[in-house]
Amino acid sequence: MAIISICSPKGGVGKTTAATLIATTLAERGAGVIVIDADPNKSVVDWARLPGVPANLKVLESTDENEIVRMIDASAAEADFVIVDLEGRASPIVGHAIAMSNFVIVPARGSNLDAKQAARQMAMIKTQERLTGRAIPFAVLFTCTNPALQPKTQRFIEASFAEAGVPIFSTQLFDREAFRAVFSFGGTLSGLKARRVSNVQSAIANARALTDELLHRIKNGNRPVEEAA
Repeated sequence: MAIISICSPKGGVGKTTAATLIATTLAERGAGVIVIDADPNKSVVDWARLPGVPANLKVLESTDENEIVRMIDASAAEADFVIVDLEGRASPIVGHAIAMSNFVIVPARGSNLDAKQAARQMAMIKTQERLTGRAIPFAVLFTCTNPALQPKTQRFIEASFAEAGVPIFSTQLFDREAFRAVFSFGGTLSGLKARRVSNVQSAIANARALTDELLHRIKNGNRPVEEAA
């Protein structure tokens, strides 16, 4: 069982996309997955109302800081993976979910503004570590990137994070039409093949690579794949 929270105090960084892609990838592999949608926009809840949701994937809605603790506890007893999609601001709900997590994903686009907000989120994780008396593994996930081009600003941010010892996913979540299409048509990336959405296979490969790296980090003490090899 693993509790995975996905959070950033900035909106629009791909939290819901990452949560849904990881959840559906795990579910397609046969794992029992519960997604707790704690974002006021309720995009995962809306997605779950569309056809094609895997039978072993359940989506729950939470908006209350006390309710989410009970919900995470109950979900952890039921599912192999609990994924918490959190709201885009610092709040008690975010703090509670982080404190209960086995791993935290901090999504960020390759901009200075996003880097500053990611740093705020990491500070909150460190605060929860002090309060709980345990290490809470986390890593920054760069999202909405171009697979063919890495802008200079993003390279600078990555280098700055690396110099500061910040864990960074080697896998990035690319800007793919298929990722957006999932929220229009419902279901999984695999289900988009019949809808003639562009680059579906590349999108599937990207989601699988991210999920594989996440599982590796959870299993191997948050070490990058190349370091553990």
